[in-house]
Amino acid sequence: MLFRSTSGFLFLFLLLGLAEPGKTRAQTVAQYSLSGTVRGSRGEALPGASVAVPALNTGTAADSLGHFVLRLPTGRHQVIIAFVGYQQVTREVNLTKNQRLNLALEESGNELGEVVVEGSISLEQKLKTTQMGVEHLSIREAKLLPALFGEVDILKTLQLKPGVQSGGEGTSGLFVRGGSADQNLILLDNAVVYNPNHLFGLFSVFNSDAVQSVDLYKSGFPAQFGGRLSSVVDVKLREGDRQHYVATGGVGLISSRLTYEGPINKGKGSFIVSGRRTYFDIFTRALNKANEDKENYSPIPDYYFYDFNAKANYTLGDKDQLFLTGYLGRDVFGFNSTGGFNFKFSWGNTLGALRWNHVFSPKLFVNTSVSVSDYKYNLTNQLDQFSFGLGSRITDYSGRTDFEYTPNDRHTLKAGAMFTQHKFGVGRLDANSSDGRINFGSDIGYYGVDGALYASDNYKATDKLQLEGGLRLTGFRSGDNQYAGLEPRAAARYSLSDRTSLKASYAMMYQYVHLVTNSGASLPTDIWYPSRLGVKPQRSQQASTGVSFLLGKGKYLLTNEVYYKWGRNQIDFKDGAQLFVNPELDSEFIFGKSWSYGNEVYLEKKTGKTTGWIGYTLAWSWLNFQPQRGTNGINNGADFHPTYDRRHNLTVVVIHQLNSRINLTASFVYSSGSLTTLPLGRFGVQDIPGSSTSLDPRPVPIYPDRNSYQLIPYHRLDLGAVYKIGTRRNQDLTLSIYNAYNRRNAYFVFFDTVKDKATDRTTGFRAQQVSLFPVIPSLTYNFRF
Repeated sequence: MLFRSTSGFLFLFLLLGLAEPGKTRAQTVAQYSLSGTVRGSRGEALPGASVAVPALNTGTAADSLGHFVLRLPTGRHQVIIAFVGYQQVTREVNLTKNQRLNLALEESGNELGEVVVEGSISLEQKLKTTQMGVEHLSIREAKLLPALFGEVDILKTLQLKPGVQSGGEGTSGLFVRGGSADQNLILLDNAVVYNPNHLFGLFSVFNSDAVQSVDLYKSGFPAQFGGRLSSVVDVKLREGDRQHYVATGGVGLISSRLTYEGPINKGKGSFIVSGRRTYFDIFTRALNKANEDKENYSPIPDYYFYDFNAKANYTLGDKDQLFLTGYLGRDVFGFNSTGGFNFKFSWGNTLGALRWNHVFSPKLFVNTSVSVSDYKYNLTNQLDQFSFGLGSRITDYSGRTDFEYTPNDRHTLKAGAMFTQHKFGVGRLDANSSDGRINFGSDIGYYGVDGALYASDNYKATDKLQLEGGLRLTGFRSGDNQYAGLEPRAAARYSLSDRTSLKASYAMMYQYVHLVTNSGASLPTDIWYPSRLGVKPQRSQQASTGVSFLLGKGKYLLTNEVYYKWGRNQIDFKDGAQLFVNPELDSEFIFGKSWSYGNEVYLEKKTGKTTGWIGYTLAWSWLNFQPQRGTNGINNGADFHPTYDRRHNLTVVVIHQLNSRINLTASFVYSSGSLTTLPLGRFGVQDIPGSSTSLDPRPVPIYPDRNSYQLIPYHRLDLGAVYKIGTRRNQDLTLSIYNAYNRRNAYFVFFDTVKDKATDRTTGFRAQQVSLFPVIPSLTYNFRF
């Protein structure tokens, strides 16, 4: 009944909207479509570029691929195309039929002019869109900000936005509006990235030199996205320079980068290849080599990561274009000792995507893509003649088709279908000896298939009111288990004036795959598991509303958003759960509900010599797991806060252009301390193994309710400076100072044993705080030739 009523409402909404109110057939003036693409001089798409006809007081913005469509009356028109950081272009068109207009904008060459946040959506466009809870991040913006070890990280930059929490000191994990780490859908050119982290979460897998832009959706999710509950991180790679061969790169404290790009059949297409590698292992191997003959020397383990990005595009004709994307990334951690013990741990992602864009007409175009996504980890140990291995992986084969149809200037309709086949390798174990006496293994895996159909309409009802309605039908099957869900989406924007907008949105989401983890961090050994048997899909709903103001003659955008999110079938584990190589892993789960709510205030400035933003979030997150499946639940069924619940979160980011060569940056972060579970005390148990005598009993900790202890507040100031060198400003030195005032933030707390010196008996325990990063300066050399 819900499906019928909801889909019927959507169909009626779309049907009624297609007829423009207030116009009869006799009053209709002949109109034609002006369509095309807006790109930069190097061939990169410029999403959000403004295409306007001032005389008619009308215009539009280019979509994520740079496409635009305008419906104009017959005759001559002056069209102005503009994008922040690029030179404005004016074109005269004479519309006597449907026309295409493909444009390439030159970057602004005014070095002494205002600083602008290039490659981002303008504040006025943010005000007028129905979409809320969205953060648009330009890589050029991210590269100016201070970075840990000088390594620019887009996920860490997203942590500076309101509503986004980090997983801990220095990590790139995202916890969005009370959601867990596995509830974020992370896409790289439409291919799913299952583990977005290098170095156990300290850095993300995204090389800043290869990335064009990043969009973070926190609420009001468009109907084309699904499969996760909390957020969508949509990462787009650059397309390469269509006119010149260019090399860019950088040498930093822990890694070096090199990117090469250029045209394919000049003007027809382009390519870009980009690589990055750390060199921890070069120094550790040299140090181990120098000390290998020393007695009692303990070798330092090897560690390095690398990633490789490639993308090519080619224009087949006026209506067809192909895009090919590839990614390969690996982390390798190893240890070799002279005593015969060898250890190797490797993990990483492999992605590939092929997309075909076809323009049927100025009103209708389609994107069809196929992709493969593979994440795996392997852990191997060898001691003398015995070896042991453990591993897991998930592999996806996906296809999708997305249509966009613009029948008139009031409607933008989108519809599509997608299909994914999953292969879950939830546990592989093998052990053997060189003499053949030991040889056994176990490999546990499952298959899953999911699909979705969606449709949406962005409808401009009046000059003040804009509506967006969408519906997504999803399904999942693993073995004999089948699930389906209907996900309505809705958003509205009402303009009180040219500078004030009210917005509201609602979205329902289903999640059919789950991350099996026994920690708050996203570790490479975490396992992805399908909905099957007793493991039902997770589900969430989110409603949000807000108001936006343009202030200071349009230089500032102030937004205030309030949200409430509630979920079912949230997943945790029984105490003492066996997670690895368990053929009955589904029996280890317990299920509960979640809810979170908060208020986010955000002030942003994008133009002038000083740009940046201030964000503040006041939020609460809750979980509840009732007694079930032979357990007492969690906290005996009482409500509790997750570890990533932070009451207050403040971020301040400032970018200032001192002169044509020097940019100064600063970012400040403050948040309430994270929650953890620490023992309240200990009691002694005598006469058990491990107790030396009955006078020195074994201490056993007494734990209170989960996450009942809060660590000290977290705060940090980072400073940076970018100095451009060379006559063409094509080189720079970037200085970053991480944790400038050397704040000792808590990473975790442990208890140290206190003993009596005379009797060597335990007399107590003392809590000790572990801090990860002191003040860390770094210098990076970047170049472009």
